[in-house]
Amino acid sequence: MTPAHVHGGAASAPGAELILAVPVLAAVTVYVAAAVIETRRGRPWPWHRTACWIAGALCAATGFVGPLAAASHGSFVAHMGAHLLVGMVAPLLLVLAAPITLALRALSVDPARRLSRVLRSPVARLLAHPVVAAVLNVGGMWVLYRTPLYDAMQRDLLVHWLVMLHFLFAGTLYTAALVGVDPSPHRSGFALLAGVLVASLAAHGVLAKLLAAEPPPGISAAEAEAGAQLMYSGGDAVDFVLIVLLCAEWYRVTGRRMRRETADRSPAPPIRPADATRRPRGASA
Repeated sequence: MTPAHVHGGAASAPGAELILAVPVLAAVTVYVAAAVIETRRGRPWPWHRTACWIAGALCAATGFVGPLAAASHGSFVAHMGAHLLVGMVAPLLLVLAAPITLALRALSVDPARRLSRVLRSPVARLLAHPVVAAVLNVGGMWVLYRTPLYDAMQRDLLVHWLVMLHFLFAGTLYTAALVGVDPSPHRSGFALLAGVLVASLAAHGVLAKLLAAEPPPGISAAEAEAGAQLMYSGGDAVDFVLIVLLCAEWYRVTGRRMRRETADRSPAPPIRPADATRRPRGASA
C-alpha cells in the first residue's frame, strides 16, 4: 500500500471537513425545498428524482469528507473508489434528478428567464457540447494519471479538492450532454452522442489497462492492478447505464418521429356523397 502523504497548511486545519460539508447540505436543502414548493402548488415533483439528488450529493461528498476521502490519500484503490463515486456515479444521479427543470418550475418569472439566458449563452453551448465535455472528463483522467498531477494531488489537500471538483463538474457536463433529462437548447444528434460515448469507453478502458501495466510513481504493482480493475469494472457498470439510457431515448424519439410521419402520410378519410334517399328533416314517414 502506498504510504499516506501528510497534508499541511490551512487546508488541513480542524473543521475543514465541516466547511466542505456545508455546500452538500445546502444543495440538498435547496433542492428539497424547491420540490416541496412544487408539491404545495399542486404540481408534485417525482420522489425518485429527489432521491437521485440526495444520493448523488452524498456520493459527491465522499471525495471530500469522510473515511473514503481520508483513505484515498494513502491508498490507490480507495482513491479510485472515490474517483468513481465523484466523477461517474454522482454525476449520473445528479443529472437524473433534473435540477434545471425543477429550478425553472420553482423560480419566479424573472429568475427563471435569467437562468434560461445563461443556459443559452455561448459559454453554455460550448461546455454542453459532447465532444468538449468528453475531453474535459476523460482527458482530465489521462492528465491526472499520466503526469505528476496525481502525486501533487496526494501531497496537497487543496490540489486534491480542486481535482475532485473538476471531475465532479466535468462528469456532470459529460453525463448531461449524453443522457440529460433537463431541457437543453444545445442537444446534439444521436449519431454524435453514440460516437462520443464509444470513444470515451475506449479511452477509459485503455487508461485502466495502462495504469495496471505502468503504475504512477510510488504505487505498487499489486495495488495498481487492483485500482485499475476497479476503474475498469466500475466504469463499465456506469457506462452500461449510460448506454441503456441513450438507447432508450433514441428509441423514444425515433418512435415518436415515425408515428408522426405515419400520421402525416395517412390518407384523409373519404367524404361520402350525400344520401339522395335521405328524407328532409321533419318530413313524415
